[in-house]
Amino acid sequence: MRKLVYYIGVSIDGRIAGPGGEADFYPVGEGEAAAAYMAWVNERYPETVPTQYRPHAGLVDVPNRRFDTVLMGLNTYRAVLDQGISSPYAHLRQYVASSSLDRIDDPAVELVRDPAALVRDLKREDGLDVWLCGGGGLANSLLTEIDELIVKSYPVVAGAGAALVDGGFRPTAFTPTDRRSFPNGASITWHARRAGA
Repeated sequence: MRKLVYYIGVSIDGRIAGPGGEADFYPVGEGEAAAAYMAWVNERYPETVPTQYRPHAGLVDVPNRRFDTVLMGLNTYRAVLDQGISSPYAHLRQYVASSSLDRIDDPAVELVRDPAALVRDLKREDGLDVWLCGGGGLANSLLTEIDELIVKSYPVVAGAGAALVDGGFRPTAFTPTDRRSFPNGASITWHARRAGA
């Protein structure tokens, strides 16, 4: 059965983006340490590399391993639209959840008004897992649907910005299943499953 997996990078103070949507403040190290980290991530989650960067990462013909569908919130999608990119993950089925956006002009990206209903429908289909790409408000609205967390924690304090899960106080237990530290200390990737999932 397919799962909804929240795969995301986060600062140590729980921010997935800065106040203006910035996501370029995560330190990944330099030289060999950065290359080793990116090779590890790209080997396991090649489909999370945006289509425009796949040639530079040597991932053009690499098949999807974990996800075949991506669900983004409006702010996540707007960040790529502002760069002139309307289909950031052309190698995946793409959905954008928004109650305020009128339409999406790219036929490869579908606008969704009820993300919880979409996720429940997707979970009933055959296929790879569904990647919840961001943001914090969408994660909050789907908290009971998230089956697994894959969080890349970076040693940086953002101070302000979008939270990992942006909403009211709703403790939701996840059970850690794996943790990986990298030699340069630039990031830690860990996995957790929702209790009972």
